[in-house]
Amino acid sequence: MSSPAYYTEEGLKKLLDELNHMRTVERPHISQQIADARDKGDLSENAEYHAAKEEQGLLEARIAKLEEVVANARVIDTSQMDTSRVYIHTRVMVRHVDNGSQREFTIVAESEADVRTGKISVTSPIGKGLLGKARGEVAEVSTPSGTTRFEIIEINR
Repeated sequence: MSSPAYYTEEGLKKLLDELNHMRTVERPHISQQIADARDKGDLSENAEYHAAKEEQGLLEARIAKLEEVVANARVIDTSQMDTSRVYIHTRVMVRHVDNGSQREFTIVAESEADVRTGKISVTSPIGKGLLGKARGEVAEVSTPSGTTRFEIIEINR
């Protein structure tokens, strides 16, 4: 059994929508492809049939994985969060110690991460480095380009 993953309501809804799409759109489409290929005769030499069966297997594996993620998903009520330290689903303003630039990140589950919007995964090097830090503390983060130091300036919901 997988450990729980924490999501916002929006993030969990996105996962449920994706799962529903796979079940109600993609699965019937592949079943129809298999039926069409089966109608063409000899299955031993039917490349369309074998390709559709392989695609079906991959889809079923993706559905099973997503069902497991959804089953272990926990929704966090951000209004009840402690903002004295950086936790998942907190927004944190940091200052790069070496060059003084500031950046805001929201720490989210891996499937909700979107670097362009400032949402970083709790399992990313920066996410791991910031977790548990309080305002004023400096987090040393090991990145591919070396160690980077971020000072925690502000923590919000």
